[in-house]
Amino acid sequence: MDRQPVRYVGVSPYLYYEDAAAALDWLARTFGFEEEVRWVDPDGVVQEAEIRAGDTVFQVCGCPGFWAERGVAGPLGQENILYVDDVDAHWANTRAAGADPQAPEDKPYGVRAYGLKDPGGHSWVFWQRLTDTVELQPGWREIRGGQVTREAVAT
Repeated sequence: MDRQPVRYVGVSPYLYYEDAAAALDWLARTFGFEEEVRWVDPDGVVQEAEIRAGDTVFQVCGCPGFWAERGVAGPLGQENILYVDDVDAHWANTRAAGADPQAPEDKPYGVRAYGLKDPGGHSWVFWQRLTDTVELQPGWREIRGGQVTREAVAT
């Protein structure tokens, strides 16, 4: 079977919240995201929605009990990293909106960043690229995309 080339044009994370309306309001107020659409049931409860951050659209699900049904307290294993042009200004805006994020700091992988969790437990990190230089851990080496082969990774 021949594989046809496909161009990816974006990604849209899908976030589960107990109360989607409250989550949408918090994301818009705290981060300045722009709500695109809400789909509500006959009782006016938000079941699905879309909210935009730059070119990225996040899908929001009003799914009470979603995490409890899976035996966990909340979202696990994912962090939403968003690039911004001025992380310090973004941090100041987030604090002005009433959130209490970690202070921005320079990271060894060439970014200045800060993070926090939203009321639904989702992790958000805002990055400002400072350089393309990465300070590698002792014993690590860099292998760029065009150089990745099974042999390169195994050595």
